[in-house]
Amino acid sequence: MNPLKIKIMKKIINITLLFAALFIGIQNMHAQDVPPPPPDHGASTDQDPGGGAPIGSGLFILLGMAGAYGGMKGYKYFKKEKEEQ
Repeated sequence: MNPLKIKIMKKIINITLLFAALFIGIQNMHAQDVPPPPPDHGASTDQDPGGGAPIGSGLFILLGMAGAYGGMKGYKYFKKEKEEQ
Protein backbone atom coordinates (compact mmCIF):
# COMPACT_ATOMS: atom_id res chain seq x y z
CA MET A 1 0.00 0.00 0.00
CA ASN A 2 1.19 3.49 -0.81
CA PRO A 3 2.73 5.28 2.25
CA LEU A 4 0.90 8.48 1.29
CA LYS A 5 -2.46 6.69 1.44
CA ILE A 6 -1.59 5.22 4.84
CA LYS A 7 -0.71 8.68 6.14
CA ILE A 8 -3.99 10.11 4.81
CA MET A 9 -5.98 7.24 6.31
CA LYS A 10 -4.37 7.75 9.73
CA LYS A 11 -5.16 11.46 9.57
CA ILE A 12 -8.79 10.78 8.63
CA ILE A 13 -9.18 8.24 11.44
CA ASN A 14 -7.68 10.63 14.00
CA ILE A 15 -9.94 13.49 12.93
CA THR A 16 -13.00 11.23 12.95
CA LEU A 17 -12.25 10.03 16.47
CA LEU A 18 -11.70 13.59 17.68
CA PHE A 19 -15.03 14.78 16.28
CA ALA A 20 -16.84 11.72 17.63
CA ALA A 21 -15.50 12.41 21.12
CA LEU A 22 -16.52 16.07 20.90
CA PHE A 23 -20.03 15.32 19.62
CA ILE A 24 -20.66 12.71 22.30
CA GLY A 25 -19.65 15.25 24.96
CA ILE A 26 -21.93 17.95 23.51
CA GLN A 27 -25.09 15.80 23.72
CA ASN A 28 -25.66 16.40 27.45
CA MET A 29 -24.64 20.05 27.71
CA HIS A 30 -27.13 22.84 28.32
CA ALA A 31 -26.83 26.56 28.74
CA GLN A 32 -27.22 28.15 32.15
CA ASP A 33 -30.80 28.36 33.44
CA VAL A 34 -32.62 31.67 33.47
CA PRO A 35 -32.44 33.43 36.86
CA PRO A 36 -35.68 33.56 38.85
CA PRO A 37 -37.84 36.66 38.44
CA PRO A 38 -37.75 39.39 41.09
CA PRO A 39 -40.34 39.15 43.87
CA ASP A 40 -42.53 41.93 42.39
CA HIS A 41 -42.77 40.58 38.83
CA GLY A 42 -46.51 41.31 38.50
CA ALA A 43 -47.87 37.76 38.35
CA SER A 44 -50.24 36.52 41.07
CA THR A 45 -48.24 33.29 41.55
CA ASP A 46 -44.64 32.30 41.15
CA GLN A 47 -43.97 30.89 37.70
CA ASP A 48 -41.19 28.67 36.48
CA PRO A 49 -38.45 30.72 34.82
CA GLY A 50 -38.27 28.28 31.90
CA GLY A 51 -35.59 25.81 30.91
CA GLY A 52 -32.08 26.25 29.61
CA ALA A 53 -31.38 26.42 25.91
CA PRO A 54 -29.99 23.15 24.51
CA ILE A 55 -26.55 23.57 22.94
CA GLY A 56 -26.62 20.40 20.82
CA SER A 57 -29.66 21.37 18.67
CA GLY A 58 -27.64 22.40 15.62
CA LEU A 59 -25.45 19.31 15.80
CA PHE A 60 -27.20 17.53 12.94
CA ILE A 61 -26.97 20.58 10.70
CA LEU A 62 -23.28 20.87 11.49
CA LEU A 63 -22.71 17.16 10.80
CA GLY A 64 -24.59 17.35 7.50
CA MET A 65 -22.67 20.38 6.30
CA ALA A 66 -19.34 18.88 7.40
CA GLY A 67 -20.16 15.62 5.62
CA ALA A 68 -21.11 17.44 2.42
CA TYR A 69 -17.94 19.53 2.54
CA GLY A 70 -15.77 16.49 3.24
CA GLY A 71 -17.45 14.55 0.44
CA MET A 72 -16.85 17.39 -2.00
CA LYS A 73 -13.19 17.70 -1.01
CA GLY A 74 -12.69 13.92 -1.25
CA TYR A 75 -14.39 13.77 -4.64
CA LYS A 76 -12.18 16.56 -6.00
CA TYR A 77 -9.05 14.94 -4.55
CA PHE A 78 -9.70 11.51 -6.05
CA LYS A 79 -10.85 13.01 -9.36
CA LYS A 80 -7.60 14.99 -9.58
CA GLU A 81 -5.57 11.90 -8.60
CA LYS A 82 -7.33 9.83 -11.29
CA GLU A 83 -6.61 12.46 -13.96
CA GLU A 84 -2.92 12.49 -13.07
CA GLN A 85 -2.57 8.74 -13.66
